[in-house]
Amino acid sequence: MGTEITLEVGGLTLDWCKNSRGIDHGMLFQVEDRKRINSDQINYDYFRENNEDPGAMEMAFCKPLKEMVPRIELLRFTLDQVRCEYMSLAEKWCEECQAMADEEEESIPDAMTFEEFCTFATAYPIETLDDTFISSFDDEGKIQIRGRFGDMKITSRLPYFSLNDINAYSERSYFAGLIGFMHPYSLLRLLSQNTSNLDSDVVWQYGPLVENGWASASEFTHGARRKQTFLIATEGSSDTHILRHAISLLRPEISDFFRFIDVSDRHPFPGTGNLLKFAEGLIKIDVQNQIVFVFDNDGEGSGAYQQLLCWELPPNMRAMVLPTLDQFCTFPVRGPEGMTNADINGRAAAIECYLDLDLEGYPPARVLWTNYKKDIDIYHGALEHKESYTKAFLKQTIETISAGTYCIDKLQVVLNTIISECCSAAMESRRSNDVS
Repeated sequence: MGTEITLEVGGLTLDWCKNSRGIDHGMLFQVEDRKRINSDQINYDYFRENNEDPGAMEMAFCKPLKEMVPRIELLRFTLDQVRCEYMSLAEKWCEECQAMADEEEESIPDAMTFEEFCTFATAYPIETLDDTFISSFDDEGKIQIRGRFGDMKITSRLPYFSLNDINAYSERSYFAGLIGFMHPYSLLRLLSQNTSNLDSDVVWQYGPLVENGWASASEFTHGARRKQTFLIATEGSSDTHILRHAISLLRPEISDFFRFIDVSDRHPFPGTGNLLKFAEGLIKIDVQNQIVFVFDNDGEGSGAYQQLLCWELPPNMRAMVLPTLDQFCTFPVRGPEGMTNADINGRAAAIECYLDLDLEGYPPARVLWTNYKKDIDIYHGALEHKESYTKAFLKQTIETISAGTYCIDKLQVVLNTIISECCSAAMESRRSNDVS
């Protein structure tokens, strides 16, 4: 007999194992995703008759697919990676079919392109697929099981398609067998392309397996594993505090993927020059952690970034300057010529400039030119009252952000840029490991 454990989305099984944990899917979930879910492996009549609580057997991890997508991408399953995986599998399948055709003089199947496969896999919302159990395996039963996927001219072009190898009992389970040649996380990313699937729950239910003695509850932990996290290295303590708070407020669904230098006492590598030396040191000792170095979009940060690009960054490291914004092209500045407007991109746009600069009790935001950077031929500046803008942001809560009383547009761009760099670093690191 035994007990099964599955990873499902909208009732569609993407991975399963019997009598053991199987693949660890805990990194897909966070602490708040641990909850009770009804299970068809539980005899609820028994619990009612004995006045017992089935809670322990109902334990599972559960998260909506729309909140899972950014986690999947940080785990290196971007749409580009899904494309690469599919093309590799399709090519391998065609080669195997070619070898068999040479021996048996059969025709070679024409595998779907990736675009065709995407269209096939996302044609119907998962939860609309019929999951009615069909016990008959006669011709009529097979037609019912195949449902909307009964056109052999289409399905025979799927890599590793075989009528005899798919152990299905319903339209939904038949569909799972058709696309199941790919990694389950690739399928999650692909299925998310149909927006109707985004509200479907991704469920990994472990309660029955644990309660039946096949695994220990300690095997089911949540959160990104250490090797999957990213160290965000910044120029100063203020940058760290701002970015950590921004991620917790605006990207809570992936907050566990990011680590920061401990600045509770002081920043051990304060300033642009020290961050540059820190980066050089980590490169030379070949640190394996995934790291993104974040420089301010000002004179010093831009200069240091250009120096860092002269070195060969390993695949697990990335460097970036805070993003250039149109809002900074005509920004109030004060210098030797008095008040004027100027482009502060690459000159004075430190992290504080990306906060809400409409602060009650303070004059309109402006930058003060401080010194001339001869090596890059520009003036460097700093935002006036930047500490006050920082304090105001650190007081923000999920409630105030949701109420729309604080402008987060510029911070959203910053976080999107950092996350993009992290995904890029993860993918390069993966490709490097695959080659080695």
